[in-house]
Amino acid sequence: MSGVAAKKIAEAENLVKQAEKSLKLSMLKWVPDYDSAADEYSKAATAYRIAKSYDKSKDCFLKSIDCYKNNKSWFHAAKSYEQIILLSKDADTLHEVEEYANKAANLYQQHGSPEAAASALDKAAKLTESKHPDMALRFYQHALEVIMIEDSVRQAAEIASKVARILVKLGRYEEATNALKKEISLNQQTESYGQIGRLVVALVMVQLARGDSVEAEKTFREWGNCCEPEEVSTLQTLLQAFDDEDPELAARMLASPFIRHMDVEYAILSKNIPLPQGIQVEKKAGDNDNAGFETNDNEAEDEGGLC
Repeated sequence: MSGVAAKKIAEAENLVKQAEKSLKLSMLKWVPDYDSAADEYSKAATAYRIAKSYDKSKDCFLKSIDCYKNNKSWFHAAKSYEQIILLSKDADTLHEVEEYANKAANLYQQHGSPEAAASALDKAAKLTESKHPDMALRFYQHALEVIMIEDSVRQAAEIASKVARILVKLGRYEEATNALKKEISLNQQTESYGQIGRLVVALVMVQLARGDSVEAEKTFREWGNCCEPEEVSTLQTLLQAFDDEDPELAARMLASPFIRHMDVEYAILSKNIPLPQGIQVEKKAGDNDNAGFETNDNEAEDEGGLC
């Protein structure tokens, strides 16, 4: 143990003793001093964290939360839960985050701070998205529910975008279709028509990825008037290529520069959409008899047919 760590542990232990003393009752002290104890436990938790004694740090944060709750300090209790979430990153225990993020959000709501609740869930989602995308999705969905209660449409649209993109990333295209429609609806309410155009392109691609070109055409007919000329031209040609079962033309449209510069989830999706079969052309000598367009990112890029 380094000198700094030993010093911090000694400091934390002293603070814990002070917190315990603040909670003790006596002949002249009938009510525990929850305010002082909460503050001392929080400081002890921070000292333990610096010393990388993560279990003790978490234990102190939980004790500070109990003190805040006894004092009905919901906001500060929620803040301490957020500290445990950050601690989970240091301790590599992100699988524990969900319980604490939801508790933090509930306490913020109880305090009357729905925006803080949504923010806590959003931060937890960003923290867990790379390793636990399903958990991150639940955080984003919860955040959307919270913010919709407050009728904050613009913020709801931002969170809805994150829900849709992570669903696409997870390959849950049917749910992504509904999420994108929700996002389009929210952008209509804020009259963000330029944003709607790109969302229409995304929705068409998701429906094509589902193998539902009929719904893709319906989407374009319903919302195509919100698209920019380049988007309109690309979608018209793309849908015609699927209707004519022309894989080469479809691949060229999906490789359009503006599609490849969309949010990364949609750019990747454009490479994974199964192309129409079309008329089979004669393969060159040495070609694999089973070669074709794969739905896996790396395989698609190796084949070179989508780029």
